[in-house]
Amino acid sequence: MSVVKKFRTNLWSGPEMLPITRRGAMQLTLAVIKPDAAAHPLVVEALQQKILENNFIIVMSKRLVWRRQDSEKFYSEHAGRFFYQRLVEFMSSGPMRAYILAREDAISHWRMLMGPTKVFRAQYSSPSSIRGQYGLTDTRNTTHGSDSADSARREISFFFPEFNAEEWMQREEPRFRKRCMDYDQP
Repeated sequence: MSVVKKFRTNLWSGPEMLPITRRGAMQLTLAVIKPDAAAHPLVVEALQQKILENNFIIVMSKRLVWRRQDSEKFYSEHAGRFFYQRLVEFMSSGPMRAYILAREDAISHWRMLMGPTKVFRAQYSSPSSIRGQYGLTDTRNTTHGSDSADSARREISFFFPEFNAEEWMQREEPRFRKRCMDYDQP
């Protein structure tokens, strides 16, 4: 596991950064680049660029490899479903990248950027989405993202047990309003 360095920046200062339009409260979400995509450095780089181009702030990131037990625990709500074994085996098949992302309405923005879970739908209805561009199958669909605020809290604490979301939000929300925050540089 490697966590990248933390930087302080003014969000307006980077030449490639677009100003963040403040409409709602800042929200955190979990984003995972699955093993099918994480195996390809150029795909990881393209996805990280897409994250930044869509005004997400990378709060924390890490590269990790799951054991089968980790995968079973994370996906325990799906135990007994037809895809469970395939998903558990796939998610423990190689390295992946996990991110805590922040922006206003982060959960729905990340889900929209990922596109539909089913790759064939993504390729036809959202061809410019991440899954539309990089997804292979419904299991090997490149990315995972939290589907609700409760899921985000649970999933962030699973991937980043050292991270205190409540403390971070109290400390960073005022900086977000001023567009000056601490975040991880991928």
